[in-house]
Amino acid sequence: MRRLAYRMLGSVAEAEDVVQDAWLRWRGAAGVEQPAAWLTRVTTRLCLDRLRADRAQRAAYRGPWLPEPLIEEITADPVERAEDISVAFLLALERLSPLERAVFLLHDVFDADYPAIAETLDRSETACRQLATRARAHLKDARPRFPVSQDEAARLAIAFMDAARRNDLTALKDLLAEDAVMITDGGGKRKAALRPLVGADDIVRLVEGLIWRGAIPLEGQIRFARINGVFGVVLSADGEVATIAFEPGESGKLAAIYMIRNPEKLAHVAR
Repeated sequence: MRRLAYRMLGSVAEAEDVVQDAWLRWRGAAGVEQPAAWLTRVTTRLCLDRLRADRAQRAAYRGPWLPEPLIEEITADPVERAEDISVAFLLALERLSPLERAVFLLHDVFDADYPAIAETLDRSETACRQLATRARAHLKDARPRFPVSQDEAARLAIAFMDAARRNDLTALKDLLAEDAVMITDGGGKRKAALRPLVGADDIVRLVEGLIWRGAIPLEGQIRFARINGVFGVVLSADGEVATIAFEPGESGKLAAIYMIRNPEKLAHVAR
């Protein structure tokens, strides 16, 4: 339930709220013959309600929007498949309608059959198949297309943080693919770029500015973790928390960097 809700909403906090609400409804329900199916159906419908209610809030969001970071310890075997929780994949899900997102996740990620999905969404099986087809067309390039070794991903993440702490801009640029992308999410509450940065030169200039302003707390605690399936860091200093996820590319360099500074998205990390 939590895994489904997080993919639907892109928010750890909202996913937990939805699961708690669904669980309370189940405890108050009578005569439920298939609890798992019932809970999946209720969880999906609660998520759809939230997506529709949050549409205006998402549209007014200041700067780029990133999903709340989903963090796992490096030492643990990953619970989630990286391609199903990658930031690129979750951002692609944002481009789908709520119904397209629900059908795709239920069928292609959680292996539900179309009759069950049709019952969950109160739509015909034919309509659900059409929604799934449209969703797949939008998402065909969103998942990673090539495997990256964990050792290589760790090397890039460690090298990036080392170069940033030394303020070695040349070393930083050497780690980036020429068409690398960096997205920073401050939500209007912390310093962040108001647009995605594309290209190694633009990214280095942004990182230099963030370091100069102290927006990347490099002098505090730096903890490496798996963030949305890839290597990343959790930074904390003087009550400030930030996360950076590093996505390697085919070239052996970094293809994307995702940084979250919005404190509302980091409350679960701070805890």
